[in-house]
Amino acid sequence: MFEIRRLSTKITLQVVLFVLTVPFLVPLIQMVWGSLKGAGWGNYAAVFGTGVVPTFFRNSAIIAVSTIAIVYAVTMLAAYGFGKLHIAGKEIYFWLLLLALTLPEVVLLTPLFTTTLRLGIQNTLPAVILPLAALQVPFTILLARNFYEGVPSELMEAGRIDGANAFQIFWHIMLPLTKPISAAIVVLTLINSWNDYLLPLVMLVSPDRQVVTLLPQFFQGEFANDQTKILAAAVITAIPEVLAYILLQKYFERGIAAGALK
Repeated sequence: MFEIRRLSTKITLQVVLFVLTVPFLVPLIQMVWGSLKGAGWGNYAAVFGTGVVPTFFRNSAIIAVSTIAIVYAVTMLAAYGFGKLHIAGKEIYFWLLLLALTLPEVVLLTPLFTTTLRLGIQNTLPAVILPLAALQVPFTILLARNFYEGVPSELMEAGRIDGANAFQIFWHIMLPLTKPISAAIVVLTLINSWNDYLLPLVMLVSPDRQVVTLLPQFFQGEFANDQTKILAAAVITAIPEVLAYILLQKYFERGIAAGALK
């Protein structure tokens, strides 16, 4: 990394970064500020007063953790194969996989719903977990493959000299080096799975299987919405994601940079 020494350049850079941050920071401030209008902290009490917050958080946590586990396992293994192993036709498979990135979630809702009915898992958490994981995998493999390609092949050769097979090289040499990209994958998957609205709305019917993104529906009516309580529900919903990013920020930024560049 290069170092900026001139004071004028540092000030200019700080101003530019602040200006770039404002469009993203203002909505967050407005959300928190709006949640405290009217009844103030009573808006948060009203959200918890619905009695469903623990259930919704539990379901969202199960979905998020399960999705992260599936995405992580599939991504690490697939990216290792695409990035470091000699597999016939792997480039064709890779680009076919990337075609999935062109399909928006809303287009897939009908076939996914029909599939869950045929499998008999409709109105269960796996009906949300499995499609969510499948939708995340193409992009995370793209990031992780670039990361693996940046790892020196000499490390693999050293492992082979010591008698390690392909899986042992992956487990003992490659996987310990993937902390940065792993953190990026965990945070990105957490955000996407925790914030998903369409799949839980379509797949989950029973009230005891709802998730936090559906929490604002308790304050929405046919003719009026209680915006302050809706914003309070949004703030409560966002807290786990903010905490996860703060805890993994260092690795997340390194992983995104390493996964985006060869």
